[in-house]
Amino acid sequence: MSVTPAAQRADLDLTRLRVLDAVARTGSVTAAARELHYAQPSVSHHLSRLEAEAGIALLVRSGRGVRLTDAGRLLAARAEEILGRLDGARRELDALAGLRAGRARLAAFPSALATLVPDAVARLRDSHPGLSVGLVEAEPPEAVAALTTGEVDVALVFEHSDVRHARSVTDLSRFEVTIVHDEPVTLVTPSTPHGAGAASATTLGDLQDADWIAGCERCRADLVARCAGVGFVPRIAFETDDYVAVQALVASGAGVSVLPGLALRAHRHPGVRTVPLPGASRRVLALTVGAPAPPTAALVERLAAAGRAMDGPLSSDDVPG
Repeated sequence: MSVTPAAQRADLDLTRLRVLDAVARTGSVTAAARELHYAQPSVSHHLSRLEAEAGIALLVRSGRGVRLTDAGRLLAARAEEILGRLDGARRELDALAGLRAGRARLAAFPSALATLVPDAVARLRDSHPGLSVGLVEAEPPEAVAALTTGEVDVALVFEHSDVRHARSVTDLSRFEVTIVHDEPVTLVTPSTPHGAGAASATTLGDLQDADWIAGCERCRADLVARCAGVGFVPRIAFETDDYVAVQALVASGAGVSVLPGLALRAHRHPGVRTVPLPGASRRVLALTVGAPAPPTAALVERLAAAGRAMDGPLSSDDVPG
């Protein structure tokens, strides 16, 4: 094939560069056609036109197939770079568009919805005012189920990291996991002497004879395991996963309980006293499936930022004097 003078060469067409890239990677016109979902004559036509645009032979017949010439290999290498940059630019533009008018759906447990989530949503609104967030209240097992079926994009869950059988997610390897917050677990007793010394208790062992108020299934398992660790089985008189009701019952003298830090940040009854349990904590995790879309990733980042902002003691009143 004769060489076309540079002044007469046409601009290189991106579609034809993509065809050349496919031929170079797959090694044949037939395989390239299959990959691109083109008819084989269409691939041959694009290659012929690309040679005309380049003004130099790019392929030569080799048996029943083709091989690239030096010019073909050079252009194929440049085509790979060009197409990679173009695809990257498209992804960046898609991400930008998603952050301007996207939506992320979140399932979270009640105390997180009252503390972490409002802070995260406010941060997201400040940085990306076009994004919207859908919120669903759900305990961790239900949140994970909704994430698995695609009903939500993020599941905010908690794990009692030091009590394995109290965990709500048995296989975290299925998800992308972001640590949002580590919260203390605290002993909650009445601030006035309603319950035979409960107001002055500072450890679980001090309350072996007390009535207990247990929370959700996982929180109950955590309580039972912690009490077993110091040698007794708690006498559970009431069960409720409403942290406001728990504190009201404790304040009335109906029993004692343990609560995580977020529950106390969300609501603090003036009639209760809290004492951090040494070594006891609960970890809050944001779970997603696969690589999250830009709006989802932005929400997870803001949840983690909200969690960092809540690190540290709850207040000076929570440190026993």
